[in-house]
Amino acid sequence: MVNDPSRRTFLRTAPLAAAATLSLTDTLLAHAQSLTTPVPFQLFTAKSLEESAKALQAAPGNKTLVENKEIPVTVVMTTETAKSAKEFEWHEGRDHIVQIIDGETLYQVGGTPKGGHNTKPAEWLAPESEGSTTYTLKKGDMLLIPRSTPHKRTTAGTVTLILISTNGKP
Repeated sequence: MVNDPSRRTFLRTAPLAAAATLSLTDTLLAHAQSLTTPVPFQLFTAKSLEESAKALQAAPGNKTLVENKEIPVTVVMTTETAKSAKEFEWHEGRDHIVQIIDGETLYQVGGTPKGGHNTKPAEWLAPESEGSTTYTLKKGDMLLIPRSTPHKRTTAGTVTLILISTNGKP
């Protein structure tokens, strides 16, 4: 028999330490699983999107298709008539993908903002953006606007579009 007091202490405390570790591990795993619960998939059929577009064309505005705090994306369908942004906007933590469903609109994108002012955290506006590029987007066209890129939309007639925005941190 060994008379080493440190070994005797170890042999007495080891089972307690193991039990505490297992209990803590179980608690952490349960918490981690609750944070990573999968978000259910969503299907938007052509018919449902067409119905949403028709409803918005009858009463222009926005319809949020996807907004979930578990995934960093928002999808909105918008119909607008004769609308023009007064200023360029840009976002430090959001990218945009715009797809035109019907009609057409004009986008001014890029350049160097002049006279910019912060409207809320990570959100900016400016009356002009020197050197921006102008695109006329028509049915079926898609435009990717990376975060921190100035952009401005002007619609002379009517446009229906889908806007996909990432909701990441700057």
